Amino acid sequence: MKYALIGCGRISPNHIVAAQRNNLDIVALCDIVEHNMKDKIVKFKLSKSVKCYTNYIEMLQNEELDIVAIATESGKHAQIALDCMKIGHVNLIIEKPIALSLEDADKIIAMAAETGVKVCACHQNRFNKSIQKIREAVEMERFGRMLYGTAHIRWARDYEYYARAKWRGTWEQDGGALMNQCIHNIDLLRWMMGDDIECVVGMTDRLKHDYIEAEDLGIALIKFRNGSYGVVEGTTNIYPKNLEETLYLFGDKGTVKAGGTSVNVIEEWRFSDMLDDPEEVKKQFHENPPNVYGYGHTPLYEDVMQAIKENKPLYVDAVAGKRALELVLAIYKSATEESIIHLPLESCATIDFKGRF
Repeated sequence: MKYALIGCGRISPNHIVAAQRNNLDIVALCDIVEHNMKDKIVKFKLSKSVKCYTNYIEMLQNEELDIVAIATESGKHAQIALDCMKIGHVNLIIEKPIALSLEDADKIIAMAAETGVKVCACHQNRFNKSIQKIREAVEMERFGRMLYGTAHIRWARDYEYYARAKWRGTWEQDGGALMNQCIHNIDLLRWMMGDDIECVVGMTDRLKHDYIEAEDLGIALIKFRNGSYGVVEGTTNIYPKNLEETLYLFGDKGTVKAGGTSVNVIEEWRFSDMLDDPEEVKKQFHENPPNVYGYGHTPLYEDVMQAIKENKPLYVDAVAGKRALELVLAIYKSATEESIIHLPLESCATIDFKGRF
């Protein structure tokens, strides 16, 4: 399968490595900064035949592609995705968040259905060995009645991080800690707890990063339609470096905690059914990735390729991407309006909160 990557910045190495490990034919890279592309070609020993484009429209017109990954600034994801489907009729892997407005997310979902292409939302942590094991327990109903779950993202981002890319922390192109750093674990919480949400109460603030527009702290309470509850706590204010990302799930017959760098370690595994040895589970489903991005991109790419070949549903599709986006936007809306927000949201976008702080 012929593959191209649009956006060769911070997250691009994970995409390139995933493409290589799945034996995709990398034929083109696209970035508005030519050095970014040249650097990746050298670093990852890509073929000299790989073409470099500074205009993705030109790339779509010149290349016959099977899969395109979009890893640009968040605010450009939606338009690039729509152009890729309209011009190139190409399958997509879109870095999180899938879009910054529900309207754009709906357009992506609709055009994917219209053109018949596969659109994957890049929530790679769903493929963590630990998360796969926990999801299996959820689907086997080992938790019994699910009571509540919590997602904690306690990370650090400094001035240098935001200065390296001016779009970060802006309402037009990004959002704050919840949308950028925390959306992966927010996605996992919603997915594990049953997806359907009744209402959300949120509070956000900008306590430390006065040089960005959006929040560096977000806290939310969630009521799911199945009667369970969720708690989100996300921040980029931790001193002096990333502390943890954890996911707790509590049922009346089971308790699980996933922790580590990016929820890739099972730290607690307790079930009344005693189907497995907790210590063996902790040992077997343990990963130690070098950074917060984990190892999930490679199996995510494999799933996309299989879905295309066999014309089957994706494990993480555009609808899943919209759900994660909707929950973050609902927290923003609740915090801004100081009210309970009922889902589903009709319409909402990060740009709606410009001037919030």
